[in-house]
Amino acid sequence: MIEMIGYLGSALVVVSMLMSSVVKLRVINTIGSGIFAAYALMIHSYPTALMNICLVGINVYNLVKLNQKEQNYTLVEAARGDALLAYLLDYYREDIQAYFPAFSEGGEAERAYIVCHKGNPAGVLLGNDSGPGTVNVLLDYSTPTYRDCSIGAYLYARLPAQGVRTLIFRGQASQAHAAYLIKMGFAQEQGAYIKHLG
Repeated sequence: MIEMIGYLGSALVVVSMLMSSVVKLRVINTIGSGIFAAYALMIHSYPTALMNICLVGINVYNLVKLNQKEQNYTLVEAARGDALLAYLLDYYREDIQAYFPAFSEGGEAERAYIVCHKGNPAGVLLGNDSGPGTVNVLLDYSTPTYRDCSIGAYLYARLPAQGVRTLIFRGQASQAHAAYLIKMGFAQEQGAYIKHLG
């Protein structure tokens, strides 16, 4: 039974290394390191226990820092045909298609916003105006490293200053993106996902 605890902790640490999201990696690694530390204490392997306790502390510290990264986000308004926007859409093409199967090139978008974290592009929102303050969302994408909902929370808090009061997503979304929309407060109405911004 004690060995099973050790195997579980080891497996979680290994699985954490397969995560593309930094937050998921840290959370799963913290749990795995905590379990493995308990196992090491049970078998009186104190150096191993100490190392894993230190890993738990490092992960918790970094999770707290990741939770505070919103202050380092910047919202950049892009224009149609913007070179950086075109590069991002091309670079993440396969990942975008996995989450937004019906998305094409985005050249028809009337509104484009890029969210940057310390100067690095972390997310893209593309949409078309559909009445005063309403935007039909074509793409609401976060790069794998920043896929922890913090970009969405930041973006939706900043869009009202851009004159956007309502977001409507009518496109075909993957199951993962549909779950994200629900988590971010979108309501399903008449085959669309709708969010009213503060």
